[in-house]
Amino acid sequence: MTYYKIKDPTKTHYLKVSDLHKIYVEEYGNPDGIPMLFLHGGPGAGSSPIYQKYFNPKKYHLIMFDQRGCGKSIPYGEISENTSNDLISDINLILDYFSIHKAHVYGGSWGSTLALLYAEANPSKVLSLVLRGVFLCRKKDIHWFYQEGASQIYPQYWKEYVSLINHEDADNILAAYHKMIHSKDLDVSKRACKEWSLWEGRSSCLILSDEVISAFDECSISLAKIESHFFINDCFIEENQIIKNVSKIQDIPCRIVHGQYDIVCPIEQAYELHTNYTNSELIIAKDCGHSVLEPNISLELLNIFDNVIS
Repeated sequence: MTYYKIKDPTKTHYLKVSDLHKIYVEEYGNPDGIPMLFLHGGPGAGSSPIYQKYFNPKKYHLIMFDQRGCGKSIPYGEISENTSNDLISDINLILDYFSIHKAHVYGGSWGSTLALLYAEANPSKVLSLVLRGVFLCRKKDIHWFYQEGASQIYPQYWKEYVSLINHEDADNILAAYHKMIHSKDLDVSKRACKEWSLWEGRSSCLILSDEVISAFDECSISLAKIESHFFINDCFIEENQIIKNVSKIQDIPCRIVHGQYDIVCPIEQAYELHTNYTNSELIIAKDCGHSVLEPNISLELLNIFDNVIS
């Protein structure tokens, strides 16, 4: 299989979604092609041109956007008016702007969360779902990565991560990091943002990747600010909301690609979704962690977009 050439977007747009926020949107490929909406991770990571490599530009009308507060969207790092429901509203605005009545939706990590939340809220607007590295955003999923669980897989990285935490704050590391990340002391905030992003980047691949670490470092401020804002608020959804509402999307076909050794979002989350979502297919990518840059995950995604969706 061959990846597609990375090109400049065919068009770019800034859409005003509130009095505070403007979101940056890119179009790629064939404007008369199959509508495909890409949802990036984080929340707060922003999009990247590298994601277009999975999509045949003659086949797809690919739309990517930077969610509120990250990438080229403005204001950068802003957490006000930035919730899951706000992002769902933005997706509707984007599809309406392009006069797209129904689209295929692809999201990885937090992007899978948002794709599921969007589909459950707007099932008539989704042709199919493609999900990578499923994140269900239950309390135990957040606890696993930010309190206890992943810490036992990568103790050497965890030791560095918690080195900023006072002993009295050790029982709630997420809250301690949230306080530092949003501190008015810019030095404290920047250091906390860097360590937060480094922990996630180091945990994302089965074999440590300088490319992945660099990508996390580039978006460390928006990633840390917006992720910590969402996670301390349970992503602004009810506990286990995605599974509770999965009956609403049983008519939407779904392909799930998940790394067998994903430490950021353990495969139990994908398996739980697949078990409750009868119209889903679970593809387990062997020898892979969480990142979309894991070779076998990339190959599985390319196969879906080339040979499955039509």
